[in-house]
Amino acid sequence: MRLELLSHLHRPQPGPLERLPAGPKLLVGLGIIVCTVLAPARQPGWVAALALLVASAVVASRLPIWFVLKRLLVLSPFVLGVALVQAWQAQDCAAWGMTLAKSGVCLTTVILLANTTPFTHTLQVLRRAGAPGLLMTTLALMYRYLFVLAEEAQRMDRARASRTFRASRRLQWQGLATLLGQLFARASERAERIYAAMCARGWR
Repeated sequence: MRLELLSHLHRPQPGPLERLPAGPKLLVGLGIIVCTVLAPARQPGWVAALALLVASAVVASRLPIWFVLKRLLVLSPFVLGVALVQAWQAQDCAAWGMTLAKSGVCLTTVILLANTTPFTHTLQVLRRAGAPGLLMTTLALMYRYLFVLAEEAQRMDRARASRTFRASRRLQWQGLATLLGQLFARASERAERIYAAMCARGWR
C-alpha cells in the first residue's frame, strides 16, 4: 500500500479552489454529481457540458493533470466494472459509453473536492448540516488511522522484501496474503487498544 495514493497533493501555496469555503464547494460538487447521474441517456450533450465544467474546475484548481489521471487510473477498475455490467444488461454500446462518461465525471468531481477541501473541513460542514455526531467521530477516526495502517503495511512489506531474495509468482501471492492477514490482526488489536483508551477517558 502506498501512502501517496491516500494523501493529498501538498503544494507550497494553495490553489484558487482551496481558498474557497468548504460548504459551497461541497454543495456545487454534489449538484454536479446529481445532475450527471440524472442526465438523460439519450442526450449526451448534458454530460459533455458537465464534463467541460469539471475539466475547467480542474484547470482552475491548478492540480497537475497527471495527479488527477493517476487517481482515475486507480479507480478505473470499478468504473469499467460498472460500465461492463451496464453494457451486458442493456446490450447497447451507447449505454456503455454513457455509463463510462458519467462515472468519469463523478469520480473526477470527487477527486477534485478531496484534493481542494481538507477532510476536517468536510466533517465540519457535515456536522453543521446535522449529520450524527457518532458518524462524524467514526469518519474522523477512520481517516486518521487509515494512514497509520498504511505506514504499518509499508513496514511489513519492507521487512518481507528484505527477507526475500528470489521468489516465484506463487510465493509472492502467498506473501501478500500473509501480509494482509497479519495487517488485519494488528489492526484489530490496535482498534481494541484504542477503544479501551477512549473508554478510560470517558468516551461513550
